[in-house]
Amino acid sequence: MSGWEYVRPDGRGASQLRPMEITRNYIKYPEGSVLVEAGDTKVIVNVTVQPGVPRWRRGSGRGWITAEYSMLPRATERRNIRDVNMNNPPGRNQEIQRLIGRCLRSVVELDRLGESTLWVDCDVIQADGGTRTVSITGGFVALVDALYYMVKRNEIKYLPLNNSLVAVSCGLVNGIPLLDLDYAEDSRAQVDLNVIGTGNGNLVEIQGAAEGRPFTQEELDAMMAMAREGMDDLVDVQREALGPLWDEVTVGIARVHE
Repeated sequence: MSGWEYVRPDGRGASQLRPMEITRNYIKYPEGSVLVEAGDTKVIVNVTVQPGVPRWRRGSGRGWITAEYSMLPRATERRNIRDVNMNNPPGRNQEIQRLIGRCLRSVVELDRLGESTLWVDCDVIQADGGTRTVSITGGFVALVDALYYMVKRNEIKYLPLNNSLVAVSCGLVNGIPLLDLDYAEDSRAQVDLNVIGTGNGNLVEIQGAAEGRPFTQEELDAMMAMAREGMDDLVDVQREALGPLWDEVTVGIARVHE
């Protein structure tokens, strides 16, 4: 990755990702399950395959993917209240789970799933920044395992993927572009940017906002360049985690694009 002289408190360069590890089959029962760790952020993502689709989609012959996102009460320094104990889940959680769902849907050919629903449950067990992007990057791996479960059961012929999917955060801290912010950096960033993209470099979604002064086009370009390099590295992490199953991903993408 491109070199920057700035060194962060944890020893990383400005354009360096936190170490990421994806452990597959982490929970026994789901069709797809991972523990994904990025620095001190840890998320369990379980993907469940269920027959049937939402009522508004019945009879279409097309499948559906939806996500839920929550944090354990002590995933952060202070205890959170569980969503189930609230009259309404926090708006932030709803916004994040909608993001995860629509981004994963963007790389799956839903019309090749039949009328099945894949539930993507993201549970943050320890939060130190970047939980939404970590959930998406690890969630794609869990989704691949769940889709391959359907292949093995002859419910689908191959992985109906049009691309792979990764996500990364970046931002401006003290005017310096940084990649993959931890909580200490994110909490004082002048700009917070989340970038979701495909394995071949296309963009799925960008979320960005200035927390202080407006940012310039030059600063945006610098952050986006970092994000693209970081996403390339995250694809390598996914490839390593999936091992031989990555070949099935590439075969599925090729068949979808035939």
